[in-house]
Amino acid sequence: MRNAPTTSEAILACARSLIVTGGYNGFSYADIARVVGIRKASIHHHFPAKSDLVRTLVARYREEARAGMAALEAHQPDPAAQLRAYTGYWLSCIADASAPICICALLASEIPVLPDDVAAEVRAHFRSLSAWLAAVLDRGAQAGLIRLEASPQVEGEMFMATVHGAMLSARAYDDPAMFGTVLAPLLARLTDQG
Repeated sequence: MRNAPTTSEAILACARSLIVTGGYNGFSYADIARVVGIRKASIHHHFPAKSDLVRTLVARYREEARAGMAALEAHQPDPAAQLRAYTGYWLSCIADASAPICICALLASEIPVLPDDVAAEVRAHFRSLSAWLAAVLDRGAQAGLIRLEASPQVEGEMFMATVHGAMLSARAYDDPAMFGTVLAPLLARLTDQG
């Protein structure tokens, strides 16, 4: 039996949901207070400023992503299968609306208006994800399982951009299947060894 979430966990979960629907400037502490059923002063006790809240949220999101990538590598040694599992994870999240878009991809579009500490966390997520993708692609190329047309670093950036772009397309068209439609040619190019 799982314990009830702490107040700070409930605040973070609510903020995450509100960011997904409206971005950084699309919510206030009053919105969180109303949803969570607490006073704004309680939110300020846990997170003195909105930037503190969102920076903490992004830092936790980054840790979840790192743990997910480590688990994927531990359970799936084949780099091509890792890429398919990574995109499959997002396909499932988008289809069931449990995580319809990467929080950091959404926040990246707002970097010009984000507080510096939040923007730094978002950029750190992109660097970490890009490095992981480049490493997966490099291992796959060395094993003859993945065909690269550019360096692993460039291919990693292209892969990341395609994944995030596919999320935006799925959202723009209100069609979760669009995510897979956009990614299928890239996956085929990288993993088709014929």
